[in-house]
Amino acid sequence: MTLIKSISGIRGTIGGAVGDGLSPIDVVKFSSAYATWLKAYRNKERCKVVVGRDARISGEMVNHLVVGTLLGCGCDVVNIGLASTPTTELAVTMEQADGGIILTASHNPKQWNALKLLNERGEFLNKAEGEALLAIAEGGEFSYAEVDSIGSLTEKFDFTTQHINHVLQLDLVDVDAIRKANFRVACDCVNSVGGIAIPQLLEALGVEQIDKLYCEPNGHFPHNPEPLPEHLTDISALIKEKKADVGFVVDPDVDRLAIICENGEMFGEEYTLVSVADYVLQHTKGNTVSNLSSTRALSDVTEKYGCLYNASAVGEVNVVEKMKATNAVIGGEGNGGVIYPASHYGRDALVGIALFLTHLAKSGKSVSELRASYPNYHISKNKIQLTPTIDVDGVLCVIKGCYKQFKINDIDGVKIDFPQGWVHLRKSNTEPIIRIYSEAPTREQAEKFANAIMDEIKRIANI
Repeated sequence: MTLIKSISGIRGTIGGAVGDGLSPIDVVKFSSAYATWLKAYRNKERCKVVVGRDARISGEMVNHLVVGTLLGCGCDVVNIGLASTPTTELAVTMEQADGGIILTASHNPKQWNALKLLNERGEFLNKAEGEALLAIAEGGEFSYAEVDSIGSLTEKFDFTTQHINHVLQLDLVDVDAIRKANFRVACDCVNSVGGIAIPQLLEALGVEQIDKLYCEPNGHFPHNPEPLPEHLTDISALIKEKKADVGFVVDPDVDRLAIICENGEMFGEEYTLVSVADYVLQHTKGNTVSNLSSTRALSDVTEKYGCLYNASAVGEVNVVEKMKATNAVIGGEGNGGVIYPASHYGRDALVGIALFLTHLAKSGKSVSELRASYPNYHISKNKIQLTPTIDVDGVLCVIKGCYKQFKINDIDGVKIDFPQGWVHLRKSNTEPIIRIYSEAPTREQAEKFANAIMDEIKRIANI
C-alpha cells in the first residue's frame, strides 16, 4: 500500500492500514487539515468549497468522506459530482468559492485515488501553502463545528455544460470553421469523466461524426489510463477502421490530451502543446512556458514568431507561476497539458481540443501533415528505482560536475543542454524513482544520451 503526501495533494492506494494507504481515516485527516488551513488562509470562519470527482471506482466512497468532513468542519460544500479537473477548477471561480478539492488520481491505475487541493482561484496550492497544510495534518489539531454551525450542502451537476459553454466563447475557438470542416473524430475517454465531457464538447463544436471508445464513466479502465502510445492501440485501430480525421485521448480527469493522426499514428503527447501554441501565437503574440522536461520544439515555434520561451520546474503550479511572471499567452507541459490563460490557469483538455480543431480546420492540412510541419524531436523517458540508502542530491551534484562544460539548469534536478539535445534528471514527487528524460533529433541519439547518464548514476550510487 502507498500513501504519498506532497504539496500537489494527497495520493494513495485504497485500502490497507491507516497511514499506509488512502484509508477512510486518512481521507478525513487531510480533508480536516485542508478545511483548517483554508479558514486561516481566507481569514474566515465559514468557507465555501467545491468538490468534484472523476469516475474511478473509489470515487463515491471518498466523496462521501470528504464532503461529510468539510461539513463537519463548518464549511459550505458545493458538490458538483462527476466532473473533470478543469471543470472543477472553473467551478471554484464560477461559484466564487474559497477553494476546491478534486478527487482524482489522474493517470494512476484504478486502485489509486487522491485529494487535489485548490485555492480561491481554482489553482493548485503553491509550495508554502502545501507545506503549511501538511504541517497542520501532521499536528492533528482539528476543531469541528458545533451542531448549529455545521456546513450546508448544495449539489450542482451542470458544470460540465457550463465549462463547454465557456470554451465555446473563447475568441480563438471558431465553431463555424470546425463545423464546415466536417471532421470525423474518434475519442477514447478511458471510462471516466471524459466520457461525459468530450462527446458533448465535440457536438457543441459542430462535429457530427463521433466514434466513441470507452466513454462509459464507470471507473473500469479498459487499459492503463496514462495516455501513452503503448496504451492507445485500440483507438489507433478504430481511427483506421472508421477513416476518422483525428483521434483524441484523455486521462481519467481530463487535464491531459493525446492526439492521434488520421493514419493511426501518434501525433506525440509533447506536440499537443506545440500545435496549440502555434495556433495561439499566430493570433496572439506573446511568451510561452513549459517545464524543463518538455520538448525543445515549443521554444523553436515560439522563436519563429519572435516571442520568448521560458522553462519552469516540473509541476503544474511551477508552470503557472512562471507563466504569470512572464505574461505568457500559452503554456503547459509536454505530457499533453495545455494551459491557456484566456480561459484559466489549469491544464484543460477541453480547451486543447477546441483550439486544436480550430487550428486544424483553418490550416487545411491533415493531422499528419500538421505534425510534419513542426521540428521533429524524439524524447526518451526512463527511470531508475531508488532505495532508501541512496543520497539523490549527492548523485545529482556529482552528475552536474561531470558535465560542467555544458549548459546546466538546476532549478529542478539537473538539466544538461547538449548542442544536439538535452537530458533532464530529477527525483519524482510522486514515486520513489529518479526520472531521466532526454531529447534529440533521433530516437537513437536520445536513448544514447539517457543510457550514458543512467550508467553514470548507477556507477555513482553503486546500484
